[in-house]
Amino acid sequence: MNPRDTPGYRLHRALSNLNSLDFEQLDAPDRERIVEATTLLEQVGLLTRRSALDEADIEVES
Repeated sequence: MNPRDTPGYRLHRALSNLNSLDFEQLDAPDRERIVEATTLLEQVGLLTRRSALDEADIEVES
């Protein structure tokens, strides 16, 4: 199985890329966008966890 096909791979890659940015070299509006994007991706990550799906009784198509 290709690791890129596993659930959450793209989410993990996006978060990794955002976290690897040199935050100090960005201007204020870009910093705000990075913080907002990171927060949204983390929230999506919480929603897509298997345990969260089980608690909500939601099925995901593979």
